[in-house]
Amino acid sequence: MLKNKHILLVITGGIAAFKALDLIRRLRERGAQVTPVLTRAAEEFVTPLSVSALAGSKVYRDLFDLTAEAEMGHIELSRAADLIVVAPATANMMAKMAAGLCDDLASTLLLATDKRVLIAPSMNVRMWDHAATQRNLEVLKRDGVAVVGPSDGDMACGEYGPGRMAEPLEIVAAIEAQFEAGTLTGKRILVTSGPTHEPIDPVRYIANRSSGAQGTAIARALAMLGAEVVFVTGPADIDPPEGVGVRKVQTAAQMLTAAKDALPADAAVFAAAVADWRMANASDRKIKKTKGGLPVLEFAENPDILATISQMGAGRPDLVVGFAAETDDVIENATAKRLRKGCDWIVANDVSPETGIMGGDENAVTVISDAGAEAWPRMTKDQVARRLAQKIADALIGG
Repeated sequence: MLKNKHILLVITGGIAAFKALDLIRRLRERGAQVTPVLTRAAEEFVTPLSVSALAGSKVYRDLFDLTAEAEMGHIELSRAADLIVVAPATANMMAKMAAGLCDDLASTLLLATDKRVLIAPSMNVRMWDHAATQRNLEVLKRDGVAVVGPSDGDMACGEYGPGRMAEPLEIVAAIEAQFEAGTLTGKRILVTSGPTHEPIDPVRYIANRSSGAQGTAIARALAMLGAEVVFVTGPADIDPPEGVGVRKVQTAAQMLTAAKDALPADAAVFAAAVADWRMANASDRKIKKTKGGLPVLEFAENPDILATISQMGAGRPDLVVGFAAETDDVIENATAKRLRKGCDWIVANDVSPETGIMGGDENAVTVISDAGAEAWPRMTKDQVARRLAQKIADALIGG
């Protein structure tokens, strides 16, 4: 996908600049041509020699390097690439970009370019959360700048929180998505995500450990390919992605109603971890603890959302994708589930506690269809999402 693509990589002065070295290696492994640009501050963290050696290319550093200007002026440099990537993108560089300032080679070529730009922010959590940075981020997004990350994590300063630059493979996936953008334009896709909460009384409920991370990543990946995404989410731990139509629900019954209301759709991806049961005798008042007595909880079966949509006949999406979170006999149970529900594909994963998948950042899935079982290696949930989104695109448009 990146073969012969020309990436102009701007490396700015943050501690995460060391990750740019691995990013260059990953891009070149995929056949991309990388032209690096270093700011003066970046040279405090990585050397031009190491960057040049990995890129197999001259490193551009100085706006007023007359020799370089004779070879390729900053205007041509900014427009010869297929994509400009800023990694890491410091708070200072984001502020310059948002304000249209250009006082060095990196900021000048970013202002002069007519190509797409992707940034990977990296900074202290306080700087990321500051109103000025968030304001600049919104300006850049409105200007059409794509953003990958940041993620939560430990920082060099000893603090923890958002501001950690996305990992190189996540950036590679975001770069690949830039070249796939638009393949699902005109397609409407329903995605469900997160857990459901089934009330016991006004303060207690039945739930599960789903964070909503995988469903959110899938919705984001489909939107990046140009799809109109209707995102029906239970009370997840993470915020819904931007650029999708969000419909928030609490219970399985509400999720089914929202899913039906989202139709017609070209495809539907049911990634939500829906509770199988609800309380048949939910109380409208808090149940009190009484000495020597335990409340009697009566269960009722929840509606089967995946089966309902898969078997609806007229108005059924062309492609219905279910998920099977299993703890044993994963492939056998998921294969049986696909046949029982009537969906086209089912994405099976092992959510045993020792895998760390439910609530974690990674996933290892097997996509089961009429063609058989296609096992994917363990990867980040964003990578799973992008790969699944492309598979959906191929199915819908005949890729």
